[in-house]
Amino acid sequence: MGIDKKYIIFDLDGTLTDSKPGILKSVQYAMKHFGIIIQDGDLDSYSHFIGPPLRISFKNHFGFDDEKIEEAVAKFREYLIPIGLYENELYPGIINLLKKLKDSGKTLILATSKAEKQAKTVLEHFDILKYFDFVGGDEPGGGRSNKDEVILYCFEHCGVLSKEDKAKAVMIGDRDLDIIGAAKVGIESVGVLYGYGSYEELTSDEYKADYIVRNAEELAELLI
Repeated sequence: MGIDKKYIIFDLDGTLTDSKPGILKSVQYAMKHFGIIIQDGDLDSYSHFIGPPLRISFKNHFGFDDEKIEEAVAKFREYLIPIGLYENELYPGIINLLKKLKDSGKTLILATSKAEKQAKTVLEHFDILKYFDFVGGDEPGGGRSNKDEVILYCFEHCGVLSKEDKAKAVMIGDRDLDIIGAAKVGIESVGVLYGYGSYEELTSDEYKADYIVRNAEELAELLI
């Protein structure tokens, strides 16, 4: 059973691309600056850094104060921007999915907690920026990192302002923050199981994904 939506909003990490290696190596590099050594074999235990706003992750998981958070973010990006962004790959079927959606007349929007400039760099690298009508992300200094804030920012730029327009929008993501963000702005959501979140994460919270898919092919069937 498909759904008829005009505005298709995608998360980036864990939804379009498998960015885990580059993100975790960036965390490793940043922590080394503080004398915290993360062994390669332990990197998977830091997978919680994929998805949530970076500053929140450094605060919650290392107890950093504001000054240390900004220092950690700077070090993280020191590795990420020249190297980590490209330790990344598209999930199977994503290019075909985006092309089908665009050909069917959908408006494609990216809403990510990653810095907007970095998100555009990733899309350009994979030659999929051309499919998106708008790319929204965090702004310098972390002023727009929560997913609901990013979605609303995208809506403002795309003219999705009325209740009727929002009823035509759907958020697609792999983590509970995507689902929560969608619920907070009053739109439906699709949870993808091929990313970094589990079925339990996407369905067991106060906010539950309206739809669950296992791969890009099922996502195409739902949206087209």
